[in-house]
Amino acid sequence: MKMMPLALTLHAPQTVMVSSSPIYLLPTSSLHNRTSFRAFCSSVSPETIHSEASKAEYKPGNLDHFFLNSFRDKLVKEVGWDSEKPGYDGLIELAKALMMNSRSNYHTKDAAVRILKSLFPPLLLELYKILIAPIDGGKVAAMMVARVTVFTCQWLMGTCKVNSVDLPDGTSCNSGVFVERCKYLEESKCVGICINTCKLPTQSFFKDYMGVPLLMEPNFSDYSCQFKFGVSPPLPEDDDTLKEPCLDVCPIANKRHEIQRNVDVMKCPKA
Repeated sequence: MKMMPLALTLHAPQTVMVSSSPIYLLPTSSLHNRTSFRAFCSSVSPETIHSEASKAEYKPGNLDHFFLNSFRDKLVKEVGWDSEKPGYDGLIELAKALMMNSRSNYHTKDAAVRILKSLFPPLLLELYKILIAPIDGGKVAAMMVARVTVFTCQWLMGTCKVNSVDLPDGTSCNSGVFVERCKYLEESKCVGICINTCKLPTQSFFKDYMGVPLLMEPNFSDYSCQFKFGVSPPLPEDDDTLKEPCLDVCPIANKRHEIQRNVDVMKCPKA
C-alpha cells in the first residue's frame, strides 16, 4: 500500500538556519478570508531546539526516492507550477506555495487532503474503511496504518518508530508512531505550514477516507511528533497545538517583520 501523508501526511539533529527559500505573500485583500485555525509566528526560540547528535539520520533508498517524486508530482498538479530546486528542497518550496497561494487555511487543508487522496486507488480507500476499519473496534486498522506509515514515510519525516498509545477505551495499543525529529517541520521552519499542510489535513484524511481517527501532536521545541492512530483529535478550540506561536527562524515571519516593523506580533501571512 502506498502511503505518504504530508507529514505522515512528515532524524538527525541539525543546526537550524534561516532558509533562503522565496517567501510567498498574499495581497492584503486575500487575508481577510481566514479560518479560525491560527499559528502565530514569533516566540519559540531556536535555543530551545535540542540538537544532540544521538539520533541516527535516516538514509533514503530507491523506494524513498520513488515516494518523494510521486508525492512531489501531486503537489505540482495542485500548485500549478514546479520548483526549480531538486529533491526535498523543491518539495518544501511547493508546500510553502500551497499554503501561501490559498485563499484561506481552510482551502489549504482541502488541497492537502486532495493530494493525500490522490495517492491511493479510490477503491482501496473505500474497502479499507468498510472492511478493515470496523474490526476489533478499529484497533486492527489503526495498527496497520501505523506500520505502513513507518515503512513508507520516513523519507518525508525522518526516523520514526511504532510505539504504544493509550486509547479512549482505557486500553493501550501499538498504533502510535513517534517521529524523533520531523524533517518536514525542520526544513519548512514554520508552524503554519506544519498545521495547515500536514496536521489538520492528515487527521481529516485518515478519519474521513480510511475510517481511522488520528491525533497528531507535534512538539515545536524539539521537532518531534507523536501520531496516535485510534485517537480522535480535540475540537479546534481545545487543541493547544493550533494556538502555538511559530518559530523565531520562520522565514515567513521574518519577512513579514521586515515589511511591518511597527507590528509588535509577527504573523505568517496565512496563519
